[in-house]
Amino acid sequence: MQQRLARYLPCLGWAKDYNRAAAAKDSLAALIVTLMLIPQSLAYAMLAGLPPVTGLYASILPLIAYTLFGTSRTLAVGPVAVVSLMTAAALGPLFAAGSAEYAGAAMLLALLSGAIMLVMAALRLGFIANFLSHPVISGFISASGILIALGQLKHILGISIVGENALELAQGLVAGLPQTHLPTLGVGVTSLIFLYLIRSQLGDRLQRLGMSPRTAGTLSKIGPVAALLLAIAAVSTFQLADAGVRVVGEVPSGLPSMNLPSLNLALAMQLLPAAVLISLVGFVESVSVAQTLAAKRRERIEPNQELVALGGANVAAALSGGFPVTGGFARSVVNFDAGAQTPLAGALTAAGIALTVAFFTPLFHNLPHAVLAATIIVAVLSLVDLAALQRTWRYSPQDASAMAATMLGVLLIGVESGIILGVGLSLLLFLWRTSQPHIAVVGQLPGSEHFRNIERFAVVQSDKVLSVRVDESLYFPNARFLEDRIAELIGRHPQAEHLVLMCPGVNLIDASALESLEAIAARLRTAGIQLHFSEVKGPVMDRLRRTDFLEHFGGQVFISQYEALLNLDPHTTRHAVERQRDHFSSIKENAE
Repeated sequence: MQQRLARYLPCLGWAKDYNRAAAAKDSLAALIVTLMLIPQSLAYAMLAGLPPVTGLYASILPLIAYTLFGTSRTLAVGPVAVVSLMTAAALGPLFAAGSAEYAGAAMLLALLSGAIMLVMAALRLGFIANFLSHPVISGFISASGILIALGQLKHILGISIVGENALELAQGLVAGLPQTHLPTLGVGVTSLIFLYLIRSQLGDRLQRLGMSPRTAGTLSKIGPVAALLLAIAAVSTFQLADAGVRVVGEVPSGLPSMNLPSLNLALAMQLLPAAVLISLVGFVESVSVAQTLAAKRRERIEPNQELVALGGANVAAALSGGFPVTGGFARSVVNFDAGAQTPLAGALTAAGIALTVAFFTPLFHNLPHAVLAATIIVAVLSLVDLAALQRTWRYSPQDASAMAATMLGVLLIGVESGIILGVGLSLLLFLWRTSQPHIAVVGQLPGSEHFRNIERFAVVQSDKVLSVRVDESLYFPNARFLEDRIAELIGRHPQAEHLVLMCPGVNLIDASALESLEAIAARLRTAGIQLHFSEVKGPVMDRLRRTDFLEHFGGQVFISQYEALLNLDPHTTRHAVERQRDHFSSIKENAE
């Protein structure tokens, strides 16, 4: 019973062995991540179109939910840039940013995302996320980073612009340049330079002073806290708010109240497509980070249980006035490097955020929007990897095409349309590739039982037996291609009496392909040629045995291609072995 309960509550597994040493490491990691999360939560809430305090609300209960249900010991859950952008893209056309209706819709979006993940977990559908290929995700994140940075430049310049894509934002920025607010620009540019220097140089400087690389790297990542405090001090000292610098203003104190979002069915149906995409993108990003960090400690991540944990985290965000959350890459790496031993570090981080919300929110009154925008820009530009497009193109032009389509779709059309375009193109390219499988005529390597492509190796071929290797599963998109290819090869080998279909790369034969095999067998029989199979995998063979195909196609199924040639043309097979034996004997005699 306890073991079954631990399956659904992974916290029971690590809690029984928890000790003071682990508690000390978790506490240190929580302190560092809390200092990093405070400015990020405020900034990402603003990116999502919500009051900054909403980001702090989304960093309390979701972290506790993940502590209870998550299987990663170092994943740091909370608001992240890409999901915040997707939230703004979904809600922006429906309500005014910052309004009560907008906040309520954000809570409903989090609830929908959480419910979708929980349903996926119940149906064990974690594999669906595999449809988001790495090139598509990489292109989506890079384009989102560019789009986010463009959108935040208005806060650096102190101007107002509107736009849903990169072209509209760029046009708005150019048109608004004459109205640039110089004090705001000074605060924003100074913050950008300060954050960039901390991120790029502070770690090296601290290492030169004798600090360990891990500690130096961690301290450099909490630089935004210093920028936040310095900016608040500057605004308060020089009365910059009176000069027109936009600040956060009044931030409510106290913990968020627990409320169920308004369950508006019509609005829920409108938000459902966005909730599905947020769930998939958030799950893929989170599990990728979790698995990468777990591998370094030889730990194991359970994807379907991660769906439960992330679903619970989003439901918790909805109940506590937040918005959709997921695991963040930068925070998780800092949590890992700081030595977090268990998910309790996340709960301790939540406690730190709760103390901040309860007692220190008045400090944020004079926090400039430009500093939050600078925090976002520096964070998201590290996600942009345009060189990945060139690397992917060199290896696979098809994958690079899907990546480029995703990037252009996000930049020129919109966030949701871009990722749908990338996924759709990826699936179409996959169907196109598998519709024309690699089919090779093979021959026997002299002196061995191995068979290789006649166009790549010097092999021995049988005149009586045509050996054909299929390097792809057989299903409806490529069934007709197989028929045409076999007919073409038979036309080139008029002396063939047998055709052996070598199937080491065939993991599936669906109903369409089975009908094609029956048609191939009938046509070959008419031409006086018998069809055979070799190296058929067990699961494929099991499915074939459930049909009457093996009983009436007339040929045999051989364990290996060598066995097939030994039975169908023993003379050529033995001759190939003897040729190689004679070759080695000749070499030996010359050496003597």
